[in-house]
Amino acid sequence: MTKAHKSDFNYDNLKGGDDFDSQYVLSCEVRVGRNVEEFSFPPHCSRGERRQLESLAKQAFTQLSQELPGTYYSLKDLPEDRQELLDAGVSVDSPSLVMMKTGVARDWPDARGVWISQDTKLIVWINNEDHLQIVCTQKGCDIREAFALVCINLGRLEKLYEKMKHPFIWKDHLGYVLSSPAEVGTGLRAYCDVKLSHIHKHAEFETIMERLRLRKSVIGAMGSSVYKIFNADTIGFTEVELLQLLVDGVKLLINMDKNLKQGSTIDHLMPAPK
Repeated sequence: MTKAHKSDFNYDNLKGGDDFDSQYVLSCEVRVGRNVEEFSFPPHCSRGERRQLESLAKQAFTQLSQELPGTYYSLKDLPEDRQELLDAGVSVDSPSLVMMKTGVARDWPDARGVWISQDTKLIVWINNEDHLQIVCTQKGCDIREAFALVCINLGRLEKLYEKMKHPFIWKDHLGYVLSSPAEVGTGLRAYCDVKLSHIHKHAEFETIMERLRLRKSVIGAMGSSVYKIFNADTIGFTEVELLQLLVDGVKLLINMDKNLKQGSTIDHLMPAPK
């Protein structure tokens, strides 16, 4: 019997996430993708489908703005003054080569856009890699707040789309279905930019990351000690469980880094496989 995917957006179940060492965690981000029933996935979307999806999004944002004020910007008709977009960290560059090769960028920038909350903490992309991409970026180190903001407003959007008779795509055995098979399940990626000056030189660094079920990428030039740490999985865990793996893992990496800085061993801190 196929095991059903479980979902948990109750951010109160997350332990920690608001208590990172700010000398190590520089910023954090929570990103969730969603696709809408009865529409083709972005690589195969027709121009008409994209325009209908944009229309649905505008209706949803009008209602969402009653609780969380914000503004929708069409990428086709961007204002000359783009300061609000810059303040929110929104880049409106040309689509990537991957997006062009896969067909996601077809008819660009027609029916593409981004909604930005008034406080610039939450943004929602329309018709990019997925029909919707909800993103919360924190310049500080409070990923708990970012997760809570995403949970609350993603829940609001989901109810609005259900009210419009266009629910998000969900399959019991898969969870939420996204364009990329690698994102199926929760559709969630959570990131922490972490300064790790010592642990990244350790011979067991790759093994540690694998056991923590986390991935990493270097930020900046080669030799940089700042890493983007994020969840390796999107399926097989609930949203809260994925955030918990990241929170606990980042704390352990910081503890290890501090031990190595002092010239101590980290053998006693080595994690068991999860």
